[in-house]
Amino acid sequence: MEERVADKTEFTECWHRTTESPYIMRLALSAGIGGLLFGYDTGVISGALLYIRDEFEQVDKKTWLQETIVSMAVAGSIIGAAFGGWMNDKVGRKRSILVADVIFFIGALVMAAAPVPSVIILGRVLVGLGIGMASVTAPLYISEASPAKIRGALVSINGFLITSGQFLSYLINLAFTKAPGTWRWMLGVAGVPAAIQFMLVLSLPESPRWLYRQSKVEEAKHILSKIYRPSEVEEEMRAMEESVKSAREEEGLIGHSVVQKVKNALGNDVVRRALYAGITVQVAQQFVGINTVMYYSPTIVQFAGIASNSTALALSLVTSGLNAVGSVVSMLFIDRFGRRKLMLLSMIGIIVCLVILSATFNLAAHHAPAISNQDTVSFGANFTCQPYTKAPNFSSWNCMQCLHVGCAFCASTENDVLPGACLAAEKRIRGMCRAQNRVWFSEGCPSKIGIVAVVILGLYIIVYSPGMGTVPWVLNSEIYPLRFRGLGGGIAAVCNFCASLIVSQSFLSLTQALGTSATFLLFAGFSLVGLGAIYALVPETKGLQFEEVQKLLQNGFKPFPFNRKKEDNQGKGRASA
Repeated sequence: MEERVADKTEFTECWHRTTESPYIMRLALSAGIGGLLFGYDTGVISGALLYIRDEFEQVDKKTWLQETIVSMAVAGSIIGAAFGGWMNDKVGRKRSILVADVIFFIGALVMAAAPVPSVIILGRVLVGLGIGMASVTAPLYISEASPAKIRGALVSINGFLITSGQFLSYLINLAFTKAPGTWRWMLGVAGVPAAIQFMLVLSLPESPRWLYRQSKVEEAKHILSKIYRPSEVEEEMRAMEESVKSAREEEGLIGHSVVQKVKNALGNDVVRRALYAGITVQVAQQFVGINTVMYYSPTIVQFAGIASNSTALALSLVTSGLNAVGSVVSMLFIDRFGRRKLMLLSMIGIIVCLVILSATFNLAAHHAPAISNQDTVSFGANFTCQPYTKAPNFSSWNCMQCLHVGCAFCASTENDVLPGACLAAEKRIRGMCRAQNRVWFSEGCPSKIGIVAVVILGLYIIVYSPGMGTVPWVLNSEIYPLRFRGLGGGIAAVCNFCASLIVSQSFLSLTQALGTSATFLLFAGFSLVGLGAIYALVPETKGLQFEEVQKLLQNGFKPFPFNRKKEDNQGKGRASA
């Protein structure tokens, strides 16, 4: 009951303080737009990719090129996050956000004006740099410029804006499906929130903690007077003085070089065990396949047999909306049920959904419409799928076999499972198919059960978002000792981005090589390994002070039944006493 009261009190205090001083909320929302940029880019590329493939035939035919367009933003984020950490300390939080906005804005313009796919990739790298810098800086800025009692509630705004940005991106995608230039507008509009944040942050102060570390004491005090109540300013100044003094002493203990810091961290039992837990949850977060869903959501819907780009985008809007709702649910229940329990339950739900999703795609593949040879040859020999015409058993082919060899299926209607034509996957042939008021399938086949896959996709998001979606970032903010907190969190974050890069870069290739069903089954296998790793390595930190977490890790965490021997020894000790 105490935890529930504390949680409620925090949000009640947040409401009172922000209504009493709207400046605090203005500060948090202005900086939190960095999260919105992150979320918007994650979602917008999934819809834009459908239309990029329509415009550039080489992108439509080359899976690796589609994966590169998507994943280069993640690669840029890795560099941006590493550079952003250094820049935060060097020039301050405010200037880092402004630089991130400029880079993101330029990247959005480059993508919108791109004449060829290689320029889109360049724009994606620039946007990724901005995202990486913003994702490191925004939470830090909000945290350092927020009253201690409502810090958690205000920092959580950044996470909520990430999922809100994803939802907004799908709305924008839908708005431009009929506009000339479709994908150019979708990607170009990303520059608008960056420009808005740039103008808003110009009027905001620098982080008072950073100013204090630069010996700008009076300036820091002036900013605190606008955030804190008059009776709290001097107390906060004293706390800041002690904190900065302690931080400087700790910097001396762990050294200034990155190599020395990492060496000392790995030699410390507490930090090493914390890294085991922190890296485990960050890597598991990506290998459950979430970024395949967010980056390729409309494409996955098309795998399920829904050919229309606009329909695929509309259904994908539902998944992003559920993700946003899930982040709110996590905020309400993370201190009630605990980090470990939420993640374990989330992983179990994810595995179940992925297995059902795999079975659904497998069933759809086995019931795919047959190929009509008469219908196929009616388009002319030059337009027929060549592997189909050369196959000795072409009469037994179905739609999935046609798509598997890189061709396309021309159906009578979107939901029609009657035989259709197997044609070469070329832009002009697609136009011929559509000119007859027929439906062109190049990613998935017409299916009566395709909507089931979409429903399971929604359930996957529901079980992912409140647990594995948000908890890994919370856990990594509280599991490391103070002097190693930045280093430990940074290492775990880089592991997260690297895992994201691997998954997003390989997804389409996997579906091409293994099939959609086997790919989702593979993610279920990864998730099962992740479930075991989380159970074995990640302790519960709910309600614990930082010192208590360190003591827990110092003693070594062992879950049931591996902790029985320890409990038995404790029981014997109490009995002999």
